[in-house]
Amino acid sequence: MSKESKTMEREAQVKARAKEPWTARRVGDLILNNALIIIMVIAVIYIAIVNKNFMKPASIINILAQTCAYLPVALGVGGCIVLTGTDLSAGRIVGLTACISASLLQSVDAASKMWVNLTPPNVILVLILAMVIGGAIGAFNGFFVAKFKLHPFIVTLASQLIVYTFLLLYVKAGNNNGMAISGLDKSYSGFITGSLLKIGGTPIPNYVWIAVICTIVMWFIWNKTTFGKNMFALGANEEAARVSGVNVFATTLMVFALAGAMYAVTGFIEGARVASNTANTGLNYESDAIAACVIGGVSFVGGIGKIRGIVIGVLMLRLIFVGLNMIGINQDLFYIIKGGIILFACALDMRKYLVKK
Repeated sequence: MSKESKTMEREAQVKARAKEPWTARRVGDLILNNALIIIMVIAVIYIAIVNKNFMKPASIINILAQTCAYLPVALGVGGCIVLTGTDLSAGRIVGLTACISASLLQSVDAASKMWVNLTPPNVILVLILAMVIGGAIGAFNGFFVAKFKLHPFIVTLASQLIVYTFLLLYVKAGNNNGMAISGLDKSYSGFITGSLLKIGGTPIPNYVWIAVICTIVMWFIWNKTTFGKNMFALGANEEAARVSGVNVFATTLMVFALAGAMYAVTGFIEGARVASNTANTGLNYESDAIAACVIGGVSFVGGIGKIRGIVIGVLMLRLIFVGLNMIGINQDLFYIIKGGIILFACALDMRKYLVKK
């Protein structure tokens, strides 16, 4: 069956379900399929009642800023999940590109300058360099997935360790000796954490606009390009996509390369946002990204996902974690909450898939 036929059949099924009467079973399915978002909305409402500061402009802008800081890496992971894969190397790529960006953009008079004789280059050039590095690592992942038919979990687990090794070696290079990379040039910190706009007296950091641009670009790529159509076709059915003329190797390679470039954008942002970068920068960012994607409806079954869903997923996670912090929940419990969210979201996703079958 061709991609067009499958799309028409899916649309017909959606229209048929829309005409079905609202029985108790249908209402129950609707609630269960959206249970995670419903629970999160209830939690946000509870937090807002308990702590009145939660909905104040300063808190809202803080949540918005944190959402935008994590958004590019989630946009990258989303493409890998659409291909029925994942990317465990995302966090380490974020850390490596953050440390490289910060080291190149330390001020001339920084106390622990890594490259002593280096004058900070143009900020945009460093961003491009970071994206090239991230894209190259992503292409490395994509090559092994596409060429040797290895599962992305295995490939990215291996590259995670390889990239972390490079990161450990890099932070000990030059004059740094493993110290935190800080003392950033004002051109870098101003470009990322500076502000052109305030709401209610609270500044909106510039990296919010970088994340917005990334979101628009990724939406265009996913929805308006042949590459995006090929990505979804490949995720839905690799053999059918191959028969339809999709270049499986090139599409897979490009999905992972684009993901790596998005991780690098997050790394570039974190380099200035954290302002004191170590080998632990970017740790576990991939788990946040995966959780956001599955919350937002990107299916591990493959071929299903929307950019707006990823944005909503990242926003919901930030709302929950900022809110839990504001009502005094022990931060040590955040990991079990995050793990539970991923497990529950994947279980719901698989349930929907089995029901469709």
